[in-house]
Amino acid sequence: MTQIELNLMACRVLRDFCSQSGRVDHSTLDCEILEQDDHHVLVFVQFEEILLEGSGRIGGRIPHQARVQLTLDRYGQVAHAELV
Repeated sequence: MTQIELNLMACRVLRDFCSQSGRVDHSTLDCEILEQDDHHVLVFVQFEEILLEGSGRIGGRIPHQARVQLTLDRYGQVAHAELV
C-alpha cells in the first residue's frame, strides 16, 4: 500500500463520499496519481462502499470513483483533502 493510500484512509474525504452511510472497504481502495508537485497531488480514487444490514451483515456494495486533490505539508503528509 502506498503512502498516498495510507493518507487517504486516514482522511475523512472518502467517508464523506459514501452516499448510503456505509463504510469504505479499504481492501478495494485503488489510487492513480494524475498530477503531482511539491505541495499538491491529484489522485483518481476507486473504492467500494460497504452497506451493512441491521444485523451487521453486509447488505450490499456500491462502487465509487472520484478525483481527490491532496495538499501536502512540508513533511509530505496530507494537510488537506478535497473532492474535485
